[in-house]
Amino acid sequence: MAAQWKGKSRGTVLGYKIFVFAMKKLGIKAAYFILYFVAAYFCFFSKQNAKAIYYYFNKRLKYSKLKSLFSVYRSYFVFGQTIIDKVAISSGLRHKFTYEFDGIELIKQALKNKKGGVLISAHVGNFEIAEHFLGDLSEDTSICLLTTELEHTAIKEYLESVTKKSNINFIFIKEDLSHIFEINAALAKNQLVCITGDRYVEGTKYVEEELLGLKAKFPQGPFLLASRLKVPVLFVYVMKETNKHYHLYARQSSAKHRDQKQVLKDYTESVSWMLEKYPLQWFNYFDFWEQLH
Repeated sequence: MAAQWKGKSRGTVLGYKIFVFAMKKLGIKAAYFILYFVAAYFCFFSKQNAKAIYYYFNKRLKYSKLKSLFSVYRSYFVFGQTIIDKVAISSGLRHKFTYEFDGIELIKQALKNKKGGVLISAHVGNFEIAEHFLGDLSEDTSICLLTTELEHTAIKEYLESVTKKSNINFIFIKEDLSHIFEINAALAKNQLVCITGDRYVEGTKYVEEELLGLKAKFPQGPFLLASRLKVPVLFVYVMKETNKHYHLYARQSSAKHRDQKQVLKDYTESVSWMLEKYPLQWFNYFDFWEQLH
């Protein structure tokens, strides 16, 4: 059975330590060089995850078998690059990268309205460096990331220990729904509340919508929440274009208040558009469409 999303990302602290050591002692290029071998390792020794990403290329993007196999390797390589870039940028090397904005005026307008906003992203590109983009808006721009306790892993703790302190505030999803009060409090302070909408955990409530020609399950929470709050709902992605250049995209949902289905539809259309432009930056290495039983 192919891998399913269990609520935690794969990887070890040791692996991250190797990359951080190489980057700090030898430079970003040296860390990239190590990736040639690491990407190959995951292709051969992470078969279930590789099988899932192969399905994405072969069945959803309609690549040939040979191109799909090669793309699996390239996908792991680009994913590794985004991790290295995240550490580099968060460690004070932001000036070594260039940045481009597309739709940033939508975020500025949301902040100008003094009601905050909901930003929904996905595990495509390198959204975790978004705070370094949004920090250019104004010094008092504050970001809250809605996440689960499961995702606050040893890897995250290690990265926090070797990088500059993040300005992001975490709001943890609680079973008693107390996080709703924290979200409302953040919006009242004109803060941006960020959440990813593409990873459904088995056993939780979900909604279905088509993505790349086939229906898939999405967590209900982000879209139900976004449709109920009377603030702008934006889809935001930070995509890697060259070794040291990133492009931030922001698009606004057309959904009316309480129209959860339209928020989801707008979201899947925006994710599909991103993947058409950046097919290698789909970083969901599990049986997303539940077709690999």
